Amino acid sequence: MTAMTPGSNIPLTATRVAVDVAAPVRLDVSGLLLGANGKVRSDDDFIFYNQPAGPGVTYRSGGGTAPDAILVDTGALPAGVERIVVTASPDAAGQTFQGVEPTATIRDADGGGVLATFTPPRLATETALVVVEIYLRNGAWKARAVGQGYANGLAGIATDFGVSVDEEPTAAPAPASAPAPAAQAVPPTPPAPPAPPAPPVDPRLAAPAPAAPASTGKINLDKGRVNLQKNQTVSLVKGGRPLLSQVKMGLGWEPAHRGKDIDLDASVIAYGPQRNHLDSCYFGKLAILNGSVKHSGDNLTGEGAGDDEVIVVDLGRLPAEVSGLVFTVNSFSGQKFTEVAKAYCRLIDAATGEELVRFDLTTAEPQTGVMMAKLIKQFSGEWEMTAMGEFVKSRTVRGMVKPAAQAL
Repeated sequence: MTAMTPGSNIPLTATRVAVDVAAPVRLDVSGLLLGANGKVRSDDDFIFYNQPAGPGVTYRSGGGTAPDAILVDTGALPAGVERIVVTASPDAAGQTFQGVEPTATIRDADGGGVLATFTPPRLATETALVVVEIYLRNGAWKARAVGQGYANGLAGIATDFGVSVDEEPTAAPAPASAPAPAAQAVPPTPPAPPAPPAPPVDPRLAAPAPAAPASTGKINLDKGRVNLQKNQTVSLVKGGRPLLSQVKMGLGWEPAHRGKDIDLDASVIAYGPQRNHLDSCYFGKLAILNGSVKHSGDNLTGEGAGDDEVIVVDLGRLPAEVSGLVFTVNSFSGQKFTEVAKAYCRLIDAATGEELVRFDLTTAEPQTGVMMAKLIKQFSGEWEMTAMGEFVKSRTVRGMVKPAAQAL
């Protein structure tokens, strides 16, 4: 492994490499495909979380518990692309790199071996950074440490490399109301042609309105119970403090047809920071992780009001390596979720019994497994819950381990 300094380079010994950028705060990582002129060919060459794939380049989210990464397959890059620039910017609006020391790690994307690391020195007021670049020289691909900072954010980087940046629209001045002379006929102004559809644009590139205060827009528990829709996230923070106490995840369902039992199994799968499977808690293994996660036991019918199965999680006692929990429901007997009604999950404060977060599954697919929700530990130590509602063909928790890891 090589510890790089600004301007240094290494030959790439792997065709497929991954570049991740870690820091004490959450970062957004992006990649740009550049030609010989140092510019993108079009906005499609800007790879980020809203546009996660391009020819030979892919964005991979760390889910808040691991660094975001840009994966580069040099063998799949189109002709004319000679450089891939990897950039990073703090996720929080207006935050600089002052006191934040990011480290880029270049890995063999297939074997996982570390090829090099780079920590840019002397960062201060920069709000975005070109960290490293993968470039072609004399027919061979190399990696170079860059560390070039920008004070005008990711928009400054994008503009330098030819990406279109959306500006905040400004009101046009009102036209003068002076009438035309009576002796002259004023020809009508022809209508302007319609504008072409805009490509996907990273919202971080839009110039903010000057008077708007910075805001993360993150939902928390300050206003009481939260009802989530699919893919929405709530931070388990109340009164500015992370919720580090015992919580219960209650899962419930009813048969879609009266008089017909429905036997579903609720489980939780625990993962480490590299999406590595640590353990699974289900009806056959009622306690894991030194008792910090416990299962209430199997419900064979789904009949009756209230939670059918409950999983208790002591957030404060979870081992430090636990960074993600995915809550799943499976039909071991093979019944499909189109035969299930009123499926939901809800997070409860175990000490008070207060319902904190609820997610009602409003759609169904003819599958035997569903990922209901996930809890993800952030760099700051706080936990976030995201409603999932993603269906999988699996009758057991064992078959959920791989798709749940991919969903983190």
